[in-house]
Amino acid sequence: PRLSDHLPAETKNSAQVMDLPTAILQVHFPDSNEKLKAAQDRLAFDEIFLLQLGVLNQKRNWDSVSTQTIDISDEWLEAFYSRLPFALTNAQKKSIQEMREDLKSGHPMNRLLQGDVGSGKTMVAASAAAMIISQGFQAAFMAPTSILAEQHYQSLLKLFCEGENALLSADGIRLLVGNTSESERREILDGLQNGSVSLLIGTHALIEEPVAFKNLKLVIIDEQHRFGVSQRSALRNKGDNPHLLVMTATPIPRSLALTVYGDLELSVMDEMPAGRQPVETFVLSPSGRE
Repeated sequence: PRLSDHLPAETKNSAQVMDLPTAILQVHFPDSNEKLKAAQDRLAFDEIFLLQLGVLNQKRNWDSVSTQTIDISDEWLEAFYSRLPFALTNAQKKSIQEMREDLKSGHPMNRLLQGDVGSGKTMVAASAAAMIISQGFQAAFMAPTSILAEQHYQSLLKLFCEGENALLSADGIRLLVGNTSESERREILDGLQNGSVSLLIGTHALIEEPVAFKNLKLVIIDEQHRFGVSQRSALRNKGDNPHLLVMTATPIPRSLALTVYGDLELSVMDEMPAGRQPVETFVLSPSGRE
């Protein structure tokens, strides 16, 4: 009975949860199964409620920060689209438009891009990087494994550095992973500091100490759930309030997105590019592994 309850009465009433002293008592010494269940519900409610308050507070703090306005013209965007070897889906164009609005807002973008494997998230992220680079800023693209980072590097090299209207020279985009040689690493670090490297792709090697950017304005994180919050902010701290785009192929129910990712705006890619083979998901029993 000496425990004070941090939830106001109206919150407890609307959530239909018992008060904290009763819940603590009933979870240890339950009078009945129903009381035990109700006590567990109250404690579970507190965890998610406080987590949500935390992320919303984080969102409010982030929204109060200002950053340089980046205004991308329709002409630039049309020219960029015309360089692509394929047509974008409406879902991709909508996500790119949402990012464009974020960049123009004067506040750092804080967006979660969710879409199935094969829905073209990398292309949307590449468009964001292209917008930033076209204004003379730098972008960083972090992936959870060396193989994934290498794949992104190869596809973005093709997209940015080939053709007569290439956005970047091949030296302007670099790959940094755990086994990058010492001499190449030094070259990359120098290029980041003098601004000749505009786009750096890599694993968590990007957030390690010697890596410093001249003017980092965009942080892209692939497979967001593989990185913790502190890793996300470590990369973000390498710039002056840079924009943040995180990507995931894991379908997130809306209720969970509002709770765990409540500090992020949500873009959903719900359309597959033409000609993509459908993604098939299977459940295999242990005996089916072979």
